[in-house]
Amino acid sequence: MSTTTIAAAPRAPTARSGLLRRIQVLEPATLVWLALIGVLVFLVAWPIAELVASSLRHPRTGDWTLSNYAAAYGRARYVDALLNSLALGALSALICAVLAVPMAWACSRTDMPGRGFAWFTVLAAFIIPPYLGAVGWILLAGPNSGWINQGWSFVTGTPDSTLFNVYTFSGLALVIALHSYPFIFIFAKSALDLVNSEMEDAANILGAGTWTTTLKVTLPLVWPTILAGIILVFLETIALFGTPAIIGIPARINVVTTQLWQFFEAPVRAEVAAAYAMPLLLITLMLIGIQRLLLSRKSYVSQTGKGGERRPIRLGPFWRWALFGWCAFVCLLSVVAPMIALVQASFAKAWGRGFSFDNLTLQNYTFLLFEHDAAWGAVVNTFAYSATSATIAMVLALAIAYVVKRNLMPFGMALAFLCMAPFVIPGIVMAIGFYAAYAGPPLTLYGTAALMVLAFTTRFLPIAYANGAAGMQMIHPEMEEAVRILGGGRLTAIRRVVAPLLKKALLGGWLLVFILATRELSAAIFLVGPETRTISVLLYDLSEEGNLESLSALGGILLVITLLFVGAGMRLIGHDFMLRRH
Repeated sequence: MSTTTIAAAPRAPTARSGLLRRIQVLEPATLVWLALIGVLVFLVAWPIAELVASSLRHPRTGDWTLSNYAAAYGRARYVDALLNSLALGALSALICAVLAVPMAWACSRTDMPGRGFAWFTVLAAFIIPPYLGAVGWILLAGPNSGWINQGWSFVTGTPDSTLFNVYTFSGLALVIALHSYPFIFIFAKSALDLVNSEMEDAANILGAGTWTTTLKVTLPLVWPTILAGIILVFLETIALFGTPAIIGIPARINVVTTQLWQFFEAPVRAEVAAAYAMPLLLITLMLIGIQRLLLSRKSYVSQTGKGGERRPIRLGPFWRWALFGWCAFVCLLSVVAPMIALVQASFAKAWGRGFSFDNLTLQNYTFLLFEHDAAWGAVVNTFAYSATSATIAMVLALAIAYVVKRNLMPFGMALAFLCMAPFVIPGIVMAIGFYAAYAGPPLTLYGTAALMVLAFTTRFLPIAYANGAAGMQMIHPEMEEAVRILGGGRLTAIRRVVAPLLKKALLGGWLLVFILATRELSAAIFLVGPETRTISVLLYDLSEEGNLESLSALGGILLVITLLFVGAGMRLIGHDFMLRRH
């Protein structure tokens, strides 16, 4: 009698068994990935969780409660501050679009002369810290002693006559817009560069003129990116602290960020501040969702082939120079005029007296460099924290981008989400989250250099990750596999292949994070201690003291050092390293 033996069918591998096999064969690289995942959760997830928990926790008993929300929105003044922020964000975004879209179209699609000059304007407006530009406009358009109003009084013969008062709601919105429009310019120009001229040629053949084609064909194609830029400016405005504090507080314009600052004055009400900050987070998430919903209902596609080309639109002498004049006008308002006012004030004994040789002095610089106890410390702190934060952010971002793009972990997209989460979280909200998570026991990091570095790293991690992820997409995995076939490990492949190929992209990302960290105020003002003040915080302190001359000199020092780094970036990477779209 014969017997038949039936072999058991092998079980299909499951995600769980695959994960276990990967964990059982732990390479050194895998241990690094796991450690970095823990760091990412520590930097992003914990502060946000603590922010939400703190808003629902009673400050004395620790019980769950909604009393913090009642205290945060129990007064009409607090509600008005939120409404003011929304109105300010909308007005600033509208002004930015008016300033930036014509410039972007002129630089990308036309034969306007001086396109390099327009790029310089955008770059300079991006580099200048917003609060420093605000001080420049106080010097220009203060109601009595500003240059513009002094000149207007002289022309009209009317003492104390005011042409433009910066201490108004519209003045505040304009000053914010003059240093936020580069966001919309970058988004719009990047999209316009991808539009094929054949589509405009087809419209012209059907009888449409240049302006009709631009309004009905070109701009609608790039509307998604313009909308993204408008939303970004809106979100940046409602989360901005420096300019609303410097201009808004004297003008009695209360907004969310200045109201949050008041919650941190003695006695500190951190739980109430956390509750008050939650609408900023909800508004941000809602706007991102609305943007995706609107764009999902339409198809914005520009198909191009090898035969496609982009040709500059010939405008004719009048419109060519009219557009150049517009760019020059924006440059005057955003860069030239405020910087001239700041330079004059930095060398003046009293800035309100105007320019004269008797009013010139070097005392403001000598005071900062040799007499002011905190100035040198602030300079050293600023660049030490910024360099450390940029380095940590790029290393962490590259590691996570490698994990995600090479599918090394089954939950890679969750890591990518955590890396990009700070992009949709206002900086001031993130700062309050860090305060809730790390200020008290068990870490007790409030006012320390470690907390400043952690906050800056998290704040600008999305920028670093965007650079790292874009760079990883350009490197084929087969190049690393060749290294491993020859006996090298994954870390060897990264060190010998990936890192050299990404050198320029990583350096560009590092410089961008570094420059943004040197000017960061919204997060620093809530986390700084007596020994960890940065230049941005010291500038704000000088503005509160009314010492605009020393403030201008310190701002000049910050700009000179920043320009040295920008120049190094241009030399090593390219003139558009800060605005490059990877």
